[in-house]
Amino acid sequence: MDYTTIQGKQSLDDPSLIHKMNNLSSPPRCVVCVAGPVIVGAGPSGLATAACLKNKGVPSVILERSNCLASLWQLKTYDRLRLHLPKQFCELPFVPFPSDFPTYPTKQQFIRYLDDYATKFDIQPRFNETVLTAQYDPAVGFWRVRTAGSENGVETEYVTRWLIAATGENAEALVPKLEGIMEFGGPIRHTSLYKTGEEFRGKKVLVVGCGNSGMEVCLDLCNHNARPSLVVRDTVHVLPREMLGKSTFGLSMLLLKWLPIRLVDRLLLVASRLLLGNTSQLGLVRPKLGPLELKNLSGKTPVLDVGTLAKIRTGDIQVRPAIKRLKRHRAVEFVDGRTENFDAIVLATGYKSNVPSWLKEGEMFSKEDGLPKLPFPNGWKGERGLYAVGFTKRGLLGASMDAKRIAEDIEGCWKAEARHSTPFTRSHLPLSSSP
Repeated sequence: MDYTTIQGKQSLDDPSLIHKMNNLSSPPRCVVCVAGPVIVGAGPSGLATAACLKNKGVPSVILERSNCLASLWQLKTYDRLRLHLPKQFCELPFVPFPSDFPTYPTKQQFIRYLDDYATKFDIQPRFNETVLTAQYDPAVGFWRVRTAGSENGVETEYVTRWLIAATGENAEALVPKLEGIMEFGGPIRHTSLYKTGEEFRGKKVLVVGCGNSGMEVCLDLCNHNARPSLVVRDTVHVLPREMLGKSTFGLSMLLLKWLPIRLVDRLLLVASRLLLGNTSQLGLVRPKLGPLELKNLSGKTPVLDVGTLAKIRTGDIQVRPAIKRLKRHRAVEFVDGRTENFDAIVLATGYKSNVPSWLKEGEMFSKEDGLPKLPFPNGWKGERGLYAVGFTKRGLLGASMDAKRIAEDIEGCWKAEARHSTPFTRSHLPLSSSP
C-alpha cells in the first residue's frame, strides 16, 4: 500500500499506526493522511467552509464527485434560473456579489461568482473523487474516507481528524413512485435534466410539483409556446417576490426584528391577497400555518411568484390535482377521476440528501431523510470531529452561518493540537497555503 502524507497529528513512521491502517479487509491503493479537515462536496457550502477555515489558518481538502464546482448549479439546473432571494442574502463569507450584478443574479452570474470565490481563496477541490464510505475508526482516532476515481476507478483512503459533510440537502433527485410509469410511453424527466422549454414547443406537458421550480418550469414552457399543466398535490403559499418596492424576504427579515412571527405572517398574507388575489380560486389552497411559521417548523419554502400566477389566470397554465396513475398511450388519470393525455411529464419534485449512502454513523444524521437530527441552529456539529454544512433548510444564508461556526470550532482544536503534533513526512498532496 502506498502512503501519501500531510503534516498532521501522528507520524506514519509510527509502526503501530501503519499496522492498524493495513488491517483492512480490502485496502485501497493509496492512503492520504490529511492534517486539516476533509470536506465532502464542492458546492457553495463546501467552498464557504473551506474559505472560513483558510481565514483561520486551517488547510483543508475538498472531495468532489463531479468534474466542476457547484455541479448542481452547473449541470442540473434549467437555463432561466435566477437566485430566488436578493443577492445580499446569498453571498458567501467575506465576498459580496459584484455591484454590477442585478438584485437577482442569473444562474451564469452565480456560477461566475463561485468560480471567482474559489480563485480568491485558492480552493482547489479534488474533482472526480466519489466518496464510497466515511467511517470513524476508534482504533486510530481518525475518520477513514474511502473514495473511487470517477474516471479511473482507483480507490484512495483519506485519513482525517475532522470530517465535514457538505453535500447538502439537494444531492440526489427525488423521483416519486408513480403507478403505471412504465406504461406511459412518453418522456418523463426530472427537472435536473430539464434545460429549456424549447424542446417542448407546441407540446402538452404535465409538470408535477408546485414549488419554485415547478412554477418556473411552467412559465418557461409557456414562453416557448408549450401547453403546460401543473399538478398541485398539497397546500402551498404563493407570495409576491417583492412588496412595497422591497424583496418579500428582506421585508420579512426586517419585520421579524420587531414583531412576532405570527403577526408578520398575517401582514404577509394580507399583502399577498391584495397583490395576488385569492390563490384558492386558482387551485392553490394556502396551508393553515403562515408561510414563515411553516418554514420554521417543516422547512417548506413559500413560492415567490415571478409571473406564473398571471399565466394560470389566463388559462395558459392549467392546474390539476394529484396523479392517481399513468396509463398507456400517454394518458394520466387524476384523483378526481379525470383522464387526460400529455406528450411529456416533467417532475419538479425536488431533491434529497445522500448522506446515509456514504456516511457510516447513526448519531448525527437521520437515516430517513439524511438531515441532521438536531434542528437549526444546532445541527452543524456532531461527535468525534464530524460536522455538517448546508443542511439548515435556510439556503445559502444558513450555509454561511454554519461554515463560520465550524471554522471557529476547528480552529481551537487545530491550534491546541499543533502545539503537540508530530509532523507527517513525505507530503505529496498539494494544499493551498494559509493566508
